[in-house]
Amino acid sequence: APRDDARPKDTMADDKKAFLEVFQQLRKELIDDEKADGQVKIATDWIDKMVEYNVPHGKLNRGLAVVDGMRALAKEGTTIDPKLMFQAQVVGWCIEWLQAAFLVWDDIMDESVTRRGQPCWYKHDAVKMNAINDGLVLECQIYSMLKKHLKGTACYADLLEMFHDVTHQTAHGQLIDLITAPIGIVDLSKYTEEAYMRIVTYKTAFYTFYLPAASAMRLSGITDESSYAKANEICQLLGQFFQIQDDYLDCYGDPAVIGKIGTDIMDNKCGWLVVQALKKCSAEQRKVIEENYGKKDPECEKRVKALYAELDMEAVYKKYEEEAYLELRAVIEGKDNTLPPELFGAMLKKIYKRSK
Repeated sequence: APRDDARPKDTMADDKKAFLEVFQQLRKELIDDEKADGQVKIATDWIDKMVEYNVPHGKLNRGLAVVDGMRALAKEGTTIDPKLMFQAQVVGWCIEWLQAAFLVWDDIMDESVTRRGQPCWYKHDAVKMNAINDGLVLECQIYSMLKKHLKGTACYADLLEMFHDVTHQTAHGQLIDLITAPIGIVDLSKYTEEAYMRIVTYKTAFYTFYLPAASAMRLSGITDESSYAKANEICQLLGQFFQIQDDYLDCYGDPAVIGKIGTDIMDNKCGWLVVQALKKCSAEQRKVIEENYGKKDPECEKRVKALYAELDMEAVYKKYEEEAYLELRAVIEGKDNTLPPELFGAMLKKIYKRSK
């Protein structure tokens, strides 16, 4: 069985502190490199502020998962070379930088107002659509950091290729999401389980679970391709599980706990709950969804939620959660998985029965 907990609480706090110190170093290096290149002061000031605003304020789960992964993959009783651990922290920050770029762009496309408890970057009057280019700057910085700190290592090309592939997959997931549920246009025939699973796998699973795990594997010197195929299979399942929880919490979570008010029903999202409701509802009930889903009206939202209660969607979710958890445990602990169970067990433990 996976070792209990990812790590003790004090290790988690120490890891986060050390990780944030690496952020300050990377931020300074990026600005110093801009200055050395003769960049004008107004631009270096802008970039510095933009990076500080958008990169370090999330939960940092994806970046810290690389550090966790290094420990899970280390031989029992050995300590990881400090230089290698630093490189793992750099790659972890590169994933956080990628997440920051996606969120800057995502907020513009979704017309969002707040993110991580502060106004979205594009909402600032001095920023607006400059945010599109800022997202591109954030993405380019990933490759500057990888070049500075990992060029010359055996896994450099594999890491570059992986960041490119995952960015490609995420953009494709975002595309299907955008065209399946355009703002204000409801077409329930598009809300199929197949479309939903493809969206969540491509839009979330690869960069949230596969990229951190596979980065730790590359840094630890794992070259066997079948191990990556297995990691991919497990991470797709983890990503689906995580996103379905997210959709459930959007409707049933406590806003005081999740830090945001759920808007999926009003936003016409192709979410797990509506996909499952459409599978089990009568023709009359389908009419209720057609008339009320995706409307910016609290009364319409109430009608959809009342229908979910009629269909007992909470019970449908709880049943799914149990079955998915057992399936994941079985795959992680299965005979054909040569990777240490704690590489994924820590991730699963973090998300199972989460409330935010």
